[in-house]
Parts: sequence; C-alpha cells; structure tokens
Amino acid sequence: MARAQRQAAPEGDGLRPILKWPGGKRLLADKIVALMPTRYDRYIEPFLGGGAVFFRLQPSRAVLADADPALINCYTQIRDHPDQVLRALARMKNSETEYYRIRASRPRTNVSRAAKLVYLANLGFNGVYRLNFRGEYNVPYGHRPDRRPVDPAHVRSASVMLRRASLRDGDFETTLRTAGSGDVVYLDPPYTVAHANNGFIRYNARLFSWSDQQRLAIAAREAASRGAFVVVTNADHISVRNLYPNFQEILVERASTIAATSSKRKLVTESIFYTAQ
Repeated sequence: MARAQRQAAPEGDGLRPILKWPGGKRLLADKIVALMPTRYDRYIEPFLGGGAVFFRLQPSRAVLADADPALINCYTQIRDHPDQVLRALARMKNSETEYYRIRASRPRTNVSRAAKLVYLANLGFNGVYRLNFRGEYNVPYGHRPDRRPVDPAHVRSASVMLRRASLRDGDFETTLRTAGSGDVVYLDPPYTVAHANNGFIRYNARLFSWSDQQRLAIAAREAASRGAFVVVTNADHISVRNLYPNFQEILVERASTIAATSSKRKLVTESIFYTAQ
C-alpha cells in the first residue's frame, strides 16, 4: 500500500478541538506534528481526549481510542449524526440554572448523551472535565454566559474529519497491538510519576497508575520495534525518562492550564519522546 502524504495544515492552522479537555495539547500540537514523518499509512491515538493533535494533523486514515466510553460515544455521534447533536445542543441554554439541570440529567439516547458532554465540557469552570469516584461529572458552572456551547460550523467540520477515523473505547494496549510498520502513533497519557507529591499528579494517579505508565512504555517500545513511529508526551521527570531509554527526547514549556486565572498560570515543562526516523 502506498503511504499517504501527511495532511497537516500550515503551522498554527488546522481544526480546533471540539471539547475543552484537561491536559489537551492544542498549544503543543505544532511541535508534536513537526516531529512526525511526512508519509505514513495510519495515525493511531489511544488517549484521544480533546484530539488536538488529530485535528491539527488531519490524517487521511486514523484509529482513535480512549478508555472513556462516554467520550468515544460523543465523537461517534458527532461523526455519524452531527445535525442531531446540534439540534440537542440548541435546546440547551447557557445559564447557571440550566447548567446544573443538565449536569444532573440522565439522557436516554446516545445523541443526547453526546450533546450533554459537549455542553458541560465547554461551559464548565476553567475547561475542566472531572469525574468523582462514582463516575459523576462534578465541575461547577463556568459563569461565561456569553459563550456558546459550540459553533455549529465547527461541529460539521469535525464530523467530516472524524469520518476518516475508526473510533473505539478500551485500554490502550488493545489499540497499540495493531500498530506496526507505516503507522504513526501518538500517546498522551495522564501524567503520573513514581513517588509523586504533586496534587494534580496524585489526582491523575487514580486514573492512570504508575504501573499503567510502565505498561504503556512497554507497549510503546513494542510498537516501535514493529516499525511504527511513536511519539509520547509525558511529565518531565526522571522516573518517566527512565521508561524510554532508546527514544529521542525534547523538553517543551507551556503555560499551565490548571490555575483558575491566567495571571496565576506558571510555565510548566513537559517531555516529548519520539523514535528516530
């Protein structure tokens, strides 16, 4: 099979993510895409989240996955039924009362569940998408009454892009087993490190343990040994660095998105590991 030419838009362009998502890579997408080969067969992303790199790269063939079935349902409905999702969103008004009503609701259809996720992810406080231990979304209202949950034209454009992709939910190892020669793999797990004393990392550790980080590094190395080009974004920490001894590494700085106001957001350093072309 002839390898496809990379579809990435000019630097700084591309489609913005549909969802505001914690740990999203919109600000680093240009740097990540620049490391990737210009020709490949498939793009594979097992930690989809907001999908910033996918929408920036615009591959002609993709396998997109995430452990969160609600997130994958959201993208599936946007891909297959964008107008129905938009009609559901049009009935959702941006107000504090409506926000908490929708947050407490239990939609019965896949389309209405997708619309609810889009609404909450984009109107919740500080763009945080957080679940409690019962799996319930518990982020307060963001108090941005001038903001629309989503731009209809943006959803339709994303729907067209997502038609190039196979969407699935499940553990990253299942998705990575299919990666081999001619594939580009991008891995963006929740950031956890060994013996972390950082509150944000401790929160992530409930979602993605250190043993998960170790499993991921093994799966990434195996995919690379089968000929896949692998890029991993992760915490800048010696314990993580030791998991990728044969990968190239660059350090990047970005403004933290965790603080409540932009004035309190400090620069943080992250590592990007990648296999040599």
